[in-house]
Amino acid sequence: MLTKKRKMGDRKEKDSNKTAQKWPVIKPKKNLQITRLKDSDLFTVQSFFSSAESKAFIKVAEAIGFSHQGSLGPTKGEAYRDNDRISVHDPALADTIWESGLDKVFSDIRIRGKVAVGLNPNIRLYRYNVGQRFGRHIDESVDLGEGNCTYYTLLVYLSGGLKSSPKNATKKPGDLSVDPLSGGETVFYGSRNSVVAEVAPTEGMALLHLHGDKCLLHEARNVTKGVKYVFRSDIVFA
Repeated sequence: MLTKKRKMGDRKEKDSNKTAQKWPVIKPKKNLQITRLKDSDLFTVQSFFSSAESKAFIKVAEAIGFSHQGSLGPTKGEAYRDNDRISVHDPALADTIWESGLDKVFSDIRIRGKVAVGLNPNIRLYRYNVGQRFGRHIDESVDLGEGNCTYYTLLVYLSGGLKSSPKNATKKPGDLSVDPLSGGETVFYGSRNSVVAEVAPTEGMALLHLHGDKCLLHEARNVTKGVKYVFRSDIVFA
């Protein structure tokens, strides 16, 4: 059994295998737009998931049901954490998402002589309601055995960046949220607590950053309106 290293200041997470879920059909993407942030190893990929794919992931996640994720807090040496989480082990879903365009995004990236070979099948889905956030922390690399190790975090925002709802909008049966998302930015810090990058959630946009010993300290800011949903996994190198 694989064991995941703890994030600095974060309690060890428990995975829950939920099988036989009808995940969205992920279509191959062409001409993905990659934006590097301030000459760093951070970059975003616009429209990595379509709006329909993002909304479908949210619908499936809500059907599965989230579990609350917390921590003991900074006084106990753990990063503050307050969000809801689902974790599934799904190699088929990981392969589908990798082959939809990530394989091309990472085709020229080498780390310590290793090349990117796929997506970690440990898939996580996060939900942040108003008032929830994840304090400053780093993401550790995961040793998957047989020379496979993760070096990049993949976050895909499933909500955010939407236009304001029409006046007098009312929630209809089956609607997940009427309010647009405010807050919930992912912020990266450099030396002397300087802000390296601040990324606002945008539906379908992927954010990728190095983790392990090269990981920048970062946080997920407080959500002030709406609900923030995130798809999370890691890029595996061999």
